[in-house]
Amino acid sequence: MARIAGVDLPKNKRGEIGLTYIYGIGVSTARYILDKAGIGYDKKVSQWNDDELNAIRNIITNEFKVEGALRSEVQMSIKRLLDIACYRGLRHRKGLPVRGQRTRTNSRTRKGKRKTVAGKKKVAAKK
Repeated sequence: MARIAGVDLPKNKRGEIGLTYIYGIGVSTARYILDKAGIGYDKKVSQWNDDELNAIRNIITNEFKVEGALRSEVQMSIKRLLDIACYRGLRHRKGLPVRGQRTRTNSRTRKGKRKTVAGKKKVAAKK
C-alpha cells in the first residue's frame, strides 16, 4: 500500500486520481508530480515501485504544502479575516456564503437545515 503524506492511497486507482486523495493535490497538480517523476498517468498506484514512490514523496515534500500544514494555514487565514472583522470575516462568523453567492434561495450548505418561519395570515376583506 502506498502511503504518502500520512494518507493511504487506493491501490486500484490510476496514479493521477490516487494522488488527489491527498488534501491539497488536485488533478492538475497530480499530473505535474507524475510528469516530474517520469511516471505515466495511467499506471495504477499498486504498480508503482519503490523508486517511483520515493520520487513522488520527495517532489511532494519539497514543492507542496499538503495535509496538516495546508489545513492549518487555511484555518489561520480564516482566523485572520475574523480578527480584522472585514466583510469576508463577518460572513465566516455568521456562517453565510463568503464569495458573493445569493442567499434568498440556495446556500443551504453554509446556512444549515431550514428553520421554517410561519407566514402572515391574510386578512379577509370586508364588504
